[in-house]
Amino acid sequence: MSRLPASLLPASAALSLALTLGACSLAPPNDTPPAPIAASWPVGDAYLAQTEAALPTVSYTDIFKDPRLRQLIATALENNRDLRVAAANVAAARAQVRVVRADQLPVVGVNGAATYADNGTSNINPGAGARSSGRGWSYSTQGGVSAFELDFFGRFANATEAQRNAALAEEASARTIRLGLIADLARAWATYGADRDLLAIALATAENAERSVTLTSARLRGGIAPRTDLRQAEQVLETARSDVAAQRAALAQDINAIRLLLGTTEVDEALLPGGIAEVVDSLGTLPAGTSSEVLLRRPDVVAAEYQLRAANADIGVARAQLFPSISLTGLAGFASDALSSLFDSGSFRWSGGGRGAWTLFNGGGRVAAVEVSRAQRDAALANYEGTVQTAFREVSDALADQGTLSERLRSASANAAAAADTARLTEARYRFGVDSFLSSLDAQRSLYAARRSELATRLDLATNRITLYRVLGGDASTATAAEPPR
Repeated sequence: MSRLPASLLPASAALSLALTLGACSLAPPNDTPPAPIAASWPVGDAYLAQTEAALPTVSYTDIFKDPRLRQLIATALENNRDLRVAAANVAAARAQVRVVRADQLPVVGVNGAATYADNGTSNINPGAGARSSGRGWSYSTQGGVSAFELDFFGRFANATEAQRNAALAEEASARTIRLGLIADLARAWATYGADRDLLAIALATAENAERSVTLTSARLRGGIAPRTDLRQAEQVLETARSDVAAQRAALAQDINAIRLLLGTTEVDEALLPGGIAEVVDSLGTLPAGTSSEVLLRRPDVVAAEYQLRAANADIGVARAQLFPSISLTGLAGFASDALSSLFDSGSFRWSGGGRGAWTLFNGGGRVAAVEVSRAQRDAALANYEGTVQTAFREVSDALADQGTLSERLRSASANAAAAADTARLTEARYRFGVDSFLSSLDAQRSLYAARRSELATRLDLATNRITLYRVLGGDASTATAAEPPR
């Protein structure tokens, strides 16, 4: 096959020039506003020593040190259905970037044809003395660029930039889901431990109430106690039995919640905690830092910033619609009556052309589209700032809890110890006839409430550490997208 003729070179040069033309962008500059929050965390009695608690990037393994919980987290990260949906959305967003970017490149195609013709005429060849008919095959092949629009005003480039930022926002949203999954699983794990302890408290209370019923029944038969004492003791017993049943249901529901988060059909109960003390002891504390700007790494804040950048690029797309569109077409091909000579230089033909179009009037629709994109950018900006402010408030609330939980737990533990001693003393005084059964009954109820209150405070302590891990949003293991430059 012969080389393409020199006549093809002008068309190739024109196409190369079209592909190398740079596009100016009509999008506003991407200037991320400063974070609308204080430079440091709030101060005051509630916060104690936690006023400078910005954190470096950590992993969940730095916070959740129990190997049983780590194993459950690994299972959830592999099987959770919400994560699978998020991963599919990220893959679709990345593919959509390639779809939009394809508009910046020309569409090049090639086709071929073979045609058989019979014009119904005949010729006599005098030399051969034979008759030949006007029939025969003709062949052609051609390829070229079809309606390639030059991106002089950056419409396609800004559309690609907007879609790229939308894809990065989707990746950051996937990080939010991963971070939330880990925190939710840790909280469910801690709640199971607390419910195990609540069940033990209810069982112990029911056992003590049974002894009270036995004692008051004997005193009633001996004529030294009224029937009201027996009925009151029976009320305490039945309340405790009801609490036992409720806590057993709560444990089953905890396992159901953990199973859903894991995305599996079974939960190995050997991986569950025996009580809230095991949970608190296994939770690490977060290292202290210096600046509240650490919140800018939170995945929801990162996603809001990418959405702001995408909205900014959309303004460039809308502005470019106000300007003319210029398209190029090019066609090069071969045609021959004989297949053997199809690619000879004499069979080559080429053509090129251009087209320009500019809408002079469309009722102000395109100008309105620019205003729409600007309004959407303003909304994205407000959403970004609101997301940062919400993040600051969530961390500040968690720090306020952390600053007071130690004192609350000390008070709750002291109250439970005092209530236990009071219950023991009043029961002894009742046995010896010094106090009425009402005093013993009140002491038992106070002990039950105090033990539950202490347990709830311990759960609050565990939940607070999990919440701080979540709201600071700096888990290196969940990073799937590069953060935008500051």
